[in-house]
Amino acid sequence: MTELPARSRRLLLVHAHPDDESINNGATMARYAAEGAHVTLVTCTLGEEGEVIPPELGHLVADQEDTLGSHRIGELSAAMKELGVADHRFLGGTARFRDSGMMGLETNHREGAFWSADVDDAAASLVEVIRETRPQVLITYDPDGGYGHPDHIQAHRVAMRAADLAAEAAFRKDLGEAHRIAKVYWNRVPRSVAEARFKVLREGAIGHLPWAGVAEVDDVPGVVDDSLITAEIDGTEGSPPYVRAKAAAMSAHATQVSVLEPWFVLSNDLVQPLFDVEYYELVRGESGAPAGERETDLFAGIADGTEGAEGTAGAESTVEAS
Repeated sequence: MTELPARSRRLLLVHAHPDDESINNGATMARYAAEGAHVTLVTCTLGEEGEVIPPELGHLVADQEDTLGSHRIGELSAAMKELGVADHRFLGGTARFRDSGMMGLETNHREGAFWSADVDDAAASLVEVIRETRPQVLITYDPDGGYGHPDHIQAHRVAMRAADLAAEAAFRKDLGEAHRIAKVYWNRVPRSVAEARFKVLREGAIGHLPWAGVAEVDDVPGVVDDSLITAEIDGTEGSPPYVRAKAAAMSAHATQVSVLEPWFVLSNDLVQPLFDVEYYELVRGESGAPAGERETDLFAGIADGTEGAEGTAGAESTVEAS
């Protein structure tokens, strides 16, 4: 099998809010962009309901000026420059879907909230992107959205549904020629790695940081048993290392993230690790690694000439999508 050349590689990431992409996949995005792959990011909302860290920007929040979303567009653009990613879109167009806020809030059901959107309608907008960019690899969240946020859960549902619909030749021919994504990954963090990093944090690092509180391991989205991890991308590689671009991209989201490598805080002011290796679970497609080993390239096993031809949606699924 001839390996798929870098210039032919196409990676699609689907995220809920600006900053999710940099925290979860910044090193991965920087690596593939640097190697010449076409990296496409689709963000589902503007993150309008987020809290704000810098006091001088507190007026942007939803219960004051309600201009945080437009501000975060600029932050996301700056983050993409740090990662070298030129192709970024908002699902259905800018501000088509609004941040739903945390689970159980009234904002979950306000007009335009992403959580309340019809999944097939939202998926159709992503189908159009898939059929245009024709990615071989898709990255998104697990069915719980990593940690239960309604927009993350909905992003998972929309991404998985769109992957199915994009492969159906009879579905919305006006959106382009059918395309089957060869491999689908969910964001993950192995529990042993998270526990080891938090141990370092609690046993010495926290005393040297400007923040006093420490997050819990299970506050990190996507923490699972190590056995579920099938792939890892090492952000310490590259020149400069891809994790440098990741940290810079996270810092560009200044309303939401404060970084002091190798640690960072969100608006809750609780410190957590900035992971320099990013981990994934392959849920559709075939691993390109030898049996029992993790992939170190998400495009491993995809042959040159693979264009994701028309096929039966979900035929290669190894995990039941919700």
